[in-house]
Amino acid sequence: MSEQTHRERISVNHPATERVNQPGREEGVVRAGAAPVEHERPEDWGWHGETGRWGRIGAVIATLFILAYLFGNHEGRIEDLWVVAIAGLMILILLLDWRRRRNAWRAK
Repeated sequence: MSEQTHRERISVNHPATERVNQPGREEGVVRAGAAPVEHERPEDWGWHGETGRWGRIGAVIATLFILAYLFGNHEGRIEDLWVVAIAGLMILILLLDWRRRRNAWRAK
């Protein structure tokens, strides 16, 4: 389907919308009379960067909970390998994060 045919189909099926050119973005379809979104900052949606200290504390607690699965009423040892591997991966990620923050210009 050609671009022109597609545009005609949209305008026929949705008369309450119009196409607008947005600087630095693709052409958008907005409601008639509404302004297109110029720029959305991540902070407007609640994202402010890293999880910080509480995220790292949560990761340590989650790792301890994973390791708690080693103690139980199971008899096989294959699942223990998986539990230790996952906990080891989580510890490795925490150590890499600690090293990155220690060597960063602006550590959080």
